[in-house]
Amino acid sequence: MPKAESKKPAFAELGLKATISQLKEEIRELYLADDVPWIVGYSGGKDSTAVLQLTWLALAELPVEQRRKTVHVISTDTMVENPVVAAWVQRSLSALRERANQDSMPVEPQLLHPKVDESFWVNLIGRGYPAPRPQFRWCTERLKIKPSNRFIRQVVTDNGEAILLIGARKAESSARAHVLKRNQKHRVRDRLSPSATLPGCSIYTVIEDWSNDEVWMFLMQEENPWGITNKDLLGMYQGASADGECPLVLDSSTPSCGDSRFGCWVCTLVDKDKSMTAMVQNDEEKEWMMPLLQLRNDLDFRNGKGPNGENSDHHLRDFRRMAGTVQLFEGDKVIPGPYTQESRELWLRKLLEAQRWIRRHGPEAVRTIQLITMPELQEIRRIWVVEKHEMEDSLPRIYQEATGEAYPGARLDDNLVLGESEMQLLREVCGEDRLQFELARELLSVERQQRAQARRAGLFERLEKSISRHYYDSREDAIDMARRHQAARELAGQGKRSEELCETPETGTTAEGPRTLS
Repeated sequence: MPKAESKKPAFAELGLKATISQLKEEIRELYLADDVPWIVGYSGGKDSTAVLQLTWLALAELPVEQRRKTVHVISTDTMVENPVVAAWVQRSLSALRERANQDSMPVEPQLLHPKVDESFWVNLIGRGYPAPRPQFRWCTERLKIKPSNRFIRQVVTDNGEAILLIGARKAESSARAHVLKRNQKHRVRDRLSPSATLPGCSIYTVIEDWSNDEVWMFLMQEENPWGITNKDLLGMYQGASADGECPLVLDSSTPSCGDSRFGCWVCTLVDKDKSMTAMVQNDEEKEWMMPLLQLRNDLDFRNGKGPNGENSDHHLRDFRRMAGTVQLFEGDKVIPGPYTQESRELWLRKLLEAQRWIRRHGPEAVRTIQLITMPELQEIRRIWVVEKHEMEDSLPRIYQEATGEAYPGARLDDNLVLGESEMQLLREVCGEDRLQFELARELLSVERQQRAQARRAGLFERLEKSISRHYYDSREDAIDMARRHQAARELAGQGKRSEELCETPETGTTAEGPRTLS
């Protein structure tokens, strides 16, 4: 999308220093006007850095006794951020916290994370959600919106209100310019707009009229007050050939952060991760990121790795939906469900192998990198064994084979696991019938899970649901049955419409219009 640069530069009328001085005075006036706490959305990129730096410089000119309101600085780590950017943000927040304590600044940095059961790998590898795509963008809300919104809502709950400072600019895109202009019409105070999604929260867009060049002009001419040099930030942008950072995401209208922006290294919402690709190509010291780029490209359903070279990942996914139903679209095409057990195990293996390679061949700074955390691995293991009834409990074996180390996680209840040798025997008994094997395994799992409970209420209902998910003879049988059911529903619908046209109730209408009884 082409950039919608401002027609008139923000610094044109007063110049850089006078414009900055005017903005700092505005920030101080708003800060002293009430007791409403402030929240600065900080991503580590140029726009959010400019907003935070302006805020710091403005408040630093106030007497210490007037810096009474807390300024929360929040940054959301999706746990799949570009590692270079994630390290920059953590370093910046650490420096910010240290300098705030030294200078008696009312700034409190907060690094937010998604809940473990909402993390990217728990959903993709654990539950089998397919890699995000425009039609199924399940990642943004879980990884970005919820963590930041939870924090903001808590501040609003504790204080009644909150003011959120973000680095949104009209020059970023025509869509962003439209949103900012629309918000201007609803402003309740000078420069404050009510949030459309967060009740009790007002939005303050400090640099909304700045151009891209003006942001860099400010950052290069004004020294960073918390000790991080902005030249390093510029170098990171130059190395990635990026023209923007991933902003604080508050709702699903915010576009993807991939492409040339800094965002998640696993992002498949765009055709290509240009920033990470550029980092690898432009800097030999970044070549350790190649396994990440390869895994991201493997996850992309547009990679041409379908059975016949097509852009599809249907061969990696179950023909049934999560609940076990078969759904069709456009008459007879199957809507694929989650990744199969084999695919989920494959993604886990590739991820752990990438982590092992980076730790062995990467620079010292990434020798302890965690592409997936132990709590995530434990949750994935629980989902596989308890929710998906994969009683062979293959995660510890895959971990050891991929990393060369014994799995350090806690043991599972022995009642939930039969073991891979027992499952192999069951596979041999079932022969080539995968559905029969899955049904037998799930029935065993359900019964064993209920065994330890004092009351076995609901056992038969759970067994019945298990049978309903697997009672097909084969994939082809399941699809054929879905087609027959769809045809029957369509026929029933046609029959109902015919009855409505042909049959006339005493107080009803006919095809020719209303009538009365004689």
